[in-house]
Amino acid sequence: MTLLHPSLSEPFSPWMLGAPLYMPAHRRDLVAIANGEKLPFLRSMIFCTEDAVSDADIDNSLRHLAACLPDFDNHAGRFRFIRVRNPEVLARLLALPHIEKIDGFVLPKFTEEVFDAYFSQLQGTAFKVMPTLETREVFDGLAMLRLRERLVQADIFPRILMLRIGGNDLMNVLGLRRPRGLTIYDTPMGHVIAQLVILFKPYHFALSAPVFDYLNDTVTLHKEIVLDLAHGLTGKTAIHPDQIPAIEAAYAVDREDYEMALSLNDDDAPAVFRMHNSMCEVATHQQWGKAILHRQSCYGVKMPRTLDEYAGLAVS
Repeated sequence: MTLLHPSLSEPFSPWMLGAPLYMPAHRRDLVAIANGEKLPFLRSMIFCTEDAVSDADIDNSLRHLAACLPDFDNHAGRFRFIRVRNPEVLARLLALPHIEKIDGFVLPKFTEEVFDAYFSQLQGTAFKVMPTLETREVFDGLAMLRLRERLVQADIFPRILMLRIGGNDLMNVLGLRRPRGLTIYDTPMGHVIAQLVILFKPYHFALSAPVFDYLNDTVTLHKEIVLDLAHGLTGKTAIHPDQIPAIEAAYAVDREDYEMALSLNDDDAPAVFRMHNSMCEVATHQQWGKAILHRQSCYGVKMPRTLDEYAGLAVS
C-alpha cells in the first residue's frame, strides 16, 4: 500500500514511520519534540490522550495540544499522530484550530462497535488513521473477518496507514504479562499475531509490531525484532527514546537480501535463478523483494561486522 504524506512530494511506505515514540499529550516539551529541536532522530511520534493520560488529566491534555498546535513546524519532516481516547475526544480534536498540522490519528480499542463513530467524523478530511487491534474481539476470527470486510471498503481503505497490534492490552485480556527474557512470540500472542498476519496481509494492510516492555534487555529485543520481520510486521513502537536506535538499526537489510531483491525486481531477470546459494523465483519472491527495497531505502544496508564484534560474539 503506497500513501502520500501531505508534506512530501513523493509516495512513501509505512516503513518511513520507523519506530514511533508514544508520549503523553500533556508533556511540556511537546513543541520541541514535534519540531525536532529535541529528539531530532525521531521519524514519527504519537501524542497519547488514552492510556498514558489519566481521566483527571484529559481536559488539560487537550488544552495543551490546542496551545501547541500553532507552533508545530509544517516542514519539520517528521510524522505526527495523536492517539485519541474515544470518538468523543476525536470530535474535540478535529474542532481544534491548526489540527491539520497533525498527520493522523491512532484509534484505540478498535472494533466494529466504534467503526462508524470514528469514520463518520473523518469524512471529508485528509487524515490517515492507524486502528489498534487490542480487545478481546481480536481472539475471535469471525469478528476479525467482519472488521476486515469493512476496512477494505473503497472509501475506507486508502485512509488506513497501518493496523497496530496492541500486544500489552491483548495480554491484559488474557491476564498475562510477558516474562523477562522471552519474546512476544514465546507467549500465546505469537499465535494471535500469526493469525492477524494471515487475515490482513493478503489484503494489503500493513501491521505494526507490539512494544517491547523492558529497557535493559537489548538481546531479547533484537530476537523479537527478527521475529517481527519474519512475520512481515512493519515498524515497532518505542516506549523510550533509547529503544529507537536499536529498533531502526535492526531494520537495515542484509546485503545479500538487498542484492537478491534488486535482481528479483529487474525487468530482465529470468523467471528462476540462483543467487547467494538461494533459489530466487520472480513469481513467488518479487513481493518480498519490494519490501526489502522499501526497508533499504529507509534504513540502508547492514555494515559487515568487524573482527572485534565477531570476537565479542564468540565470548558471549
